[in-house]
Amino acid sequence: MRAWLTAYAAATATTASYTTILDAATSGETDKPSKSTTTMYRDVLSQLWLLDPIPGWLPLDNAFARLAQTPKHFLVDPALSARLLDLTAPTLLNGSEPGVRTPFGATMLGQLFEALVALGLRVYAQDNEARVEHLRTRNGDHEVDFIVTGPGGRIVALEVKLSATVDEQDLTHLRWLADKVGGLLADSVIITTGRYAYRRPDGIAVVPAALLGP
Repeated sequence: MRAWLTAYAAATATTASYTTILDAATSGETDKPSKSTTTMYRDVLSQLWLLDPIPGWLPLDNAFARLAQTPKHFLVDPALSARLLDLTAPTLLNGSEPGVRTPFGATMLGQLFEALVALGLRVYAQDNEARVEHLRTRNGDHEVDFIVTGPGGRIVALEVKLSATVDEQDLTHLRWLADKVGGLLADSVIITTGRYAYRRPDGIAVVPAALLGP
């Protein structure tokens, strides 16, 4: 069970397939467990509120030809993911730590930062009777980290960036979504590691993770 939980921790903020998670959880084993058995593991972890996946977004008035519905994997708290993967602050910030094997350290900081944002968004969305989902086209051309849908059906699109600054490339998917959904979009936001919140001339908000609130 711990191996499966660790595999899900390694898949934080991704849409890793069942096969990928199976291989990570049973590394070195030639006799893999059946899907019915592993589904039971997943169900138990969900019932314990340890797995907290974010589903794919599918609007009622679907303006998209091909949207993926694979959930994005998250554990209930990014600190739990870091602990399961033996990731320390020096490992995450420097990419390595003398004497310690950290295969995920070089890439996991961004995934854990996204998980931290997801944790906050779900709390604030629940307080506003909204739901949190993610958007990804099946061919992977476009994706938006989070779509928050309010009771009236309008949405807020949010991208997460592990940086204090924002450049034009970071806006590509938010602008694409705005063109697709028009008035359905209430706001577009980029969550950063910066210190100050502001609104760009094009209307997109830039908000530090530390300033997120309901």
